[in-house]
Amino acid sequence: MVALRPSPLAEQAAALLEERIRAGRWPVGGKLPGEVALAKELGVGRSTVREALHTLAAAGMVRSRQGSGVLVTADRPAGDWAARLRRAEPAHVYEVRTVVEVQAARLAATRRTEADLAALDAALAARRAAGEGEGDDTAFVDADIALHTAVVAAAHNPVLDDLFAQFAPVLREQLVTLVGLFGLRAEDPNHGYGSHADLVRALRDGDPEAAGRALAAELEATRARLLDH
Repeated sequence: MVALRPSPLAEQAAALLEERIRAGRWPVGGKLPGEVALAKELGVGRSTVREALHTLAAAGMVRSRQGSGVLVTADRPAGDWAARLRRAEPAHVYEVRTVVEVQAARLAATRRTEADLAALDAALAARRAAGEGEGDDTAFVDADIALHTAVVAAAHNPVLDDLFAQFAPVLREQLVTLVGLFGLRAEDPNHGYGSHADLVRALRDGDPEAAGRALAAELEATRARLLDH
């Protein structure tokens, strides 16, 4: 039995449970012991255990299922993913981004609807307009991410939507820095417009291979710059 200090017991109980989940004592997909067993193990009351489980549920680590008990759904809090992306090397982020977005583009080429195509055309036009503006890199990056978001949305896979939504804030921060660092818009204010236009054209044509190639080439060019810097 663990002796907990008399500070907020539920916070300490949640931290201990999280630590044991991370260590693999209760693997993802497995079930936690019942409240009585956990209370005995932690040396606290059942109400403290319930509060600790609520904390872990809010972090996306556990889920209560009627008749099945409390299941482990993740081995770390959901917020850790965004923090991990911010700590990662930008080139590593781009490698993972390529895996996610290239597959999304391939799916989008076969699943896009007329509404998706209209959204893609509008996003491409907005990106071009941002590039022709007064040199506002932040507005340009926002327009670029909006276009990529429209591509992922056209894949009609809610898991991809959620995954890219986790990437987007970190990508925005990195891209604003990179555009200025590499002077990407110094010679061409609409940097990358051609490859993005090719991507939208491939999606309109329903060509998954061309869509994947267009997006992979664009992302790889940025990754190569990062590695050479």
